[in-house]
Amino acid sequence: MKTSTIKPGLLVSLKTTIRGGVNYKRITIEADHATDEGSRRARWETQRDIPDPIEHEAATVARGKARSLVTAVCCMSSFGLLCPSERESDLDDAIKAARAIVDQHNEGAALTRVDVFVLAGRVAQDDAEAARAIGAEVRELLEAMRAGIAVADPVAIREAANKARAIGAMLSDDVSGKVGEAIAEARLAAREIVRRVEKAGQDSAGVVALCSVEKIEAARFAFLDLDQGEAQSETPAAAALDLDASEGEPAQAVAMMAASFDLEG
Repeated sequence: MKTSTIKPGLLVSLKTTIRGGVNYKRITIEADHATDEGSRRARWETQRDIPDPIEHEAATVARGKARSLVTAVCCMSSFGLLCPSERESDLDDAIKAARAIVDQHNEGAALTRVDVFVLAGRVAQDDAEAARAIGAEVRELLEAMRAGIAVADPVAIREAANKARAIGAMLSDDVSGKVGEAIAEARLAAREIVRRVEKAGQDSAGVVALCSVEKIEAARFAFLDLDQGEAQSETPAAAALDLDASEGEPAQAVAMMAASFDLEG
């Protein structure tokens, strides 16, 4: 019996932009020339002018709100936003609300225009390539939690745990349960390190020695076992992604397209 690692869903590429409202002028201080050392040198400075700071600030706020609406219903991963299939209707509503926000701004703006672009590719539950990619990222986060405990770094532990929790929404229930137990164990260790090392001044090595990583190791090895099972399977892997608008698009092309988006803007 094959165990499913991920839930079906969407890989979401989000791009938000602000056009207009800012003017840039480059002023040459030192023209391009050869130096005595044989290199070439040039110096300049950039002057930025915002004719209407109030409108520009309003555009920035509108862009931020629109982006937050979409990201709130998705899981952040190293290769883009992921939206579980059960939240697709929430994603549709978020996109509509985001576009309504920017449309409202654009209607009253004279110098700026805010745009929201969303591209979604479907991830199937039996998608072997997507499962390997998500599994690899979760393993790295589990390893980061374990490494953070080893060096008594609560900030690193919590950062990895938060990222693992976010991507956990795309994991199947049985796998998500193992990851959830690992996250709980890591957070407990982080609290003990803060309480006993940072506040009480106890020796970090002694505190770390008492911190359990059993659940973290169990979850990490569970992902290794799943990968090995998939590698031994003779069933051809499904395409990693399938854009709704372009049936048959190669998975690699879709992934590259997603990666090409500047998620921050």
